[in-house]
Amino acid sequence: MKMKKMVVGVAMMALVLAGCSSGTANEEKKAETKPKESSEVVIYLARHGKTMLNTVDRSQGWIDAPLTPAGVEVAEQLGKGLTDVTFDKVVTSDSGRAIETAELVLKNNGQEDLIKAMTKDKRLREYNFGTYEGQMNEDMQAAVAKVKGQSYEEYSEWMKEVGFYKGIIDFADILSDLDKKNVEPGVNWPAEDSQTIVTRLTEGLDDLVKDAQKEGAKNVLVVSHGMSIITLLGELDAKADLPDGGLKNASVSKVTYKDGNYTIDSVNDLSYVEKGAESK
Repeated sequence: MKMKKMVVGVAMMALVLAGCSSGTANEEKKAETKPKESSEVVIYLARHGKTMLNTVDRSQGWIDAPLTPAGVEVAEQLGKGLTDVTFDKVVTSDSGRAIETAELVLKNNGQEDLIKAMTKDKRLREYNFGTYEGQMNEDMQAAVAKVKGQSYEEYSEWMKEVGFYKGIIDFADILSDLDKKNVEPGVNWPAEDSQTIVTRLTEGLDDLVKDAQKEGAKNVLVVSHGMSIITLLGELDAKADLPDGGLKNASVSKVTYKDGNYTIDSVNDLSYVEKGAESK
């Protein structure tokens, strides 16, 4: 009897140990596939090259225009200036000008193979100006200035005083209110308010970082738009030194994500374009 009890006891102990071992192995396997919170992701936020609508100074948010010859050239120069950077992942807005810029960068920095794997995220689009899309920028800004009781010139000076980021956030809310009377359901999209814009942009950035960590991607090229990139930078760091007139076409603003925190390393950097121009 004692012998039987002993055998049963040993067998049960073996099963328990086997279960523990299996559980530990499964936990280790899960740990291997789970993204490491401490893994660093370096984000190269690039503004697209100059477009036909940029050239004629018309508002260009969700509407789109192809790059001009000069816009193509600067995107190519950006790519050549980035040959020392190996990108593991590329994300663009779903606007044609951003996609075209990203493709030109990759063709010129030797990573053309990444074009097919590019992620296109509509959350990274430019501000939506609603029925003011395609209007002269000065006319759109004058309409906003009138609401504030200012002339266009006074409004431009006010923007410089408060800073471009705070200025465009205020601009978005006023334009959104103005555009409500112009909206025709099913015909056009209304201009976005600042909260809508901030939410979609920050969620888009957070998600691309999570994806990068899961994929083990360290360097990520993100091609987006002037006001959208400024908004992201302003949200990441309220004290960031942001240019009064906005970002230059094909400029790069570098951001590092590590241990749950974003750090802005550079803003409106044209050194990659300049380097690429010299490589002819």
